[in-house]
Amino acid sequence: MADISKEQIIKALATVEDPDLKKDLVSLGMIKDIEIKGNNISFSVVLTTPACPLKELIKKNCENAIHEIVSKEAKLFINMTSNVTTTRNNAALLPNVKNIIAISSGKGGVGKSTVSANLAVSLAKSGAKVGVVDADIFGPSIPTMFNCEHEQPAIVEKEGKNLIVPITQYGVKLISIGFLTSPEDAVVWRGPMASSALKQFLGDAEWGELDYLLIDLPPGTSDIHLTLVQTVPVTGAIVVTTPQKVAIKDAQKGLAMFKQPQINVPVLGVVENMAYFTPAELPDNKYYIFGEGGGSSLAEKNNVEFLGQVPLVQSIRESGDKGYPASLKDEATGLAFMEIAESLARQVAIRNAQQDKTSIVEVKA
Repeated sequence: MADISKEQIIKALATVEDPDLKKDLVSLGMIKDIEIKGNNISFSVVLTTPACPLKELIKKNCENAIHEIVSKEAKLFINMTSNVTTTRNNAALLPNVKNIIAISSGKGGVGKSTVSANLAVSLAKSGAKVGVVDADIFGPSIPTMFNCEHEQPAIVEKEGKNLIVPITQYGVKLISIGFLTSPEDAVVWRGPMASSALKQFLGDAEWGELDYLLIDLPPGTSDIHLTLVQTVPVTGAIVVTTPQKVAIKDAQKGLAMFKQPQINVPVLGVVENMAYFTPAELPDNKYYIFGEGGGSSLAEKNNVEFLGQVPLVQSIRESGDKGYPASLKDEATGLAFMEIAESLARQVAIRNAQQDKTSIVEVKA
């Protein structure tokens, strides 16, 4: 049998398509480090995110392509790795943060912070470098949800500037006003002071290298939202809602804000929280106590992705109160959050491949 060549391997892998980006792996530059020793072939597939839900499918397709086109006797050693994509190269602020993702809700009480915390942990579990900014200055909940209410961030000096060192918990870097004030004290600030705090969290913190920085925004549309998009280019936003009509109406307003021409932040998708109630003793039963299909209808109406549903179960509330996010557990709720995190990572990769960079917003109003 003739020796296997690198050109043959490349030709075979050029027939394998990334299911999301709709281009072959070779033209996308996702094939690296090809080595051939007799029938032993090794190479790396560099995915766009470690949270890729299609990892095994892509690997299997690579194996089939080489066995069918090159040699049935080939022994393959495929290293599935990742390099998270970005459109934020050479950004003036947070240059080492690849993607900034705003997590919003039209109204309070829909579980936006719960979703933020669990998505962050799920992405970190997949191997991504993740941070969370608790931008809900007047009602910070991230310290409680990560069981670090009494932690205080350190300060380091870098190039003559004092920087806040984020608290790290469960593999996620965190900054919140809750680390800088007493848990019992109210933050009674005017809007400009809250906006100034957010700017400090973004510009005066030692975030290091991150694949995803999640911004847990306050409910509604406010100064904080405008400050965020005026301070850094935001990769995209997701909207968290519950199924009932009043929540959907408010979520529509929040979603519309990001789509306004002067803001123009891509909406990556909708998450429906408290989608249905499942009793612990009847895990296969679903009771749609807040209505059914509201989140998916909102996504369809606005032509954005429906990222998934989170059930209303007691363990999610208990996990949040105890500071041990449900996504750390290998059960149905943990799997639900992981699936949503994977869908979010896919949408970020698609957005980065197909849409222009997001610019800092200039809003004069």
